[in-house]
Amino acid sequence: MSTASIKLPAPMTVPRRRADRRSSASRPNIQLAALRVPLAAKLVGANVAVIAVLLAAWAATGRHVGGIVWLAAAAAVVLHLGLIVLALRPIRDLEDAAARVWHGDFGARVDRSALADDDVLRVGTMFNLLLDGLAADRTRMRALAAEVIATGDRDRAELAYELHDNAAQQGAALVLELSAAARDCTDRALAERLAAARDMAAELTAQMRDLAQAVHPRVLDDLGLSAALRKLARDSSNRSGVTVDVRLPASTQGITAPIASALYRVAEEAVRNALRHASPRSIHITLDVDGPQGRLEIRDDGTGFDLSKVERGHAVGGVRLMHDRLALLDGNLDVRTAQKSGTAVIATIPLAAPAGETLIGVRQ
Repeated sequence: MSTASIKLPAPMTVPRRRADRRSSASRPNIQLAALRVPLAAKLVGANVAVIAVLLAAWAATGRHVGGIVWLAAAAAVVLHLGLIVLALRPIRDLEDAAARVWHGDFGARVDRSALADDDVLRVGTMFNLLLDGLAADRTRMRALAAEVIATGDRDRAELAYELHDNAAQQGAALVLELSAAARDCTDRALAERLAAARDMAAELTAQMRDLAQAVHPRVLDDLGLSAALRKLARDSSNRSGVTVDVRLPASTQGITAPIASALYRVAEEAVRNALRHASPRSIHITLDVDGPQGRLEIRDDGTGFDLSKVERGHAVGGVRLMHDRLALLDGNLDVRTAQKSGTAVIATIPLAAPAGETLIGVRQ
């Protein structure tokens, strides 16, 4: 079995002056790192240093430092530590609330503490006011995003209606007329040309119907997300020959129309990408509705792709579009893939919707 090795360049000799400059430049960094220790540690250290200086001065006077003195010093350190912990508890509460917000818990608030002074109370109150404003802005943004998605879906639905019920119907009528003309024509050459035109019209009509389905699946409006995902799996399997199965919950209660549209588009894009680029043998679509959150997973056993391109911000197979569409509804997209190891596209989205939104697919 052959192995590959990587040759590293030989280490360069650094001039002494440059090395000294680097070592001297690192000293401030070490000092700054020492200053970044927690405030409680700084205060305890300062108290310990003061007590150590007092004991050293005591010893320098020639007096014997007995066990009682050491015990008193230790008790002073413990007392100082306890007082510091109590005094810094309100600041610790601020840090905990900020950490929770940083990790995505926008419902975190700073509790009013009996140990906090007026300054810390004002900081906590201002922090809570900022979070309340952020929550209100997120609610308005979510409502606006839902309206944007709903408007886009309505426009696409009208376009799909025009394609399916008007253009495609006229195409079907043209196919019938051409079929009748080819049948009644006595000129064989002309009849063959009419038959060819009929076949082209039939193919064009089928393409218009497929385009209408791609623009806006009417089954999503009529029967809900579960039926739309079943149809997506069935049509994709029939076109490609790849096994596409779907697992759905008994109830999709809580899925609003904008959320259903977003999840369907993610499933559609993920299945299309897998069929176009990954050459899979099977694709599995799983929808879970767990309490306040919905989760859609599309997993294939194809060739995968280079995820670093997505992380660098390059659009790969519509991944960026799926991410942006979910982000409008506070959702998240997780893509797990590796070369020759398949791909899993996982979309999670909160189901709590603003008041006034209609629910679809309540029971399917």
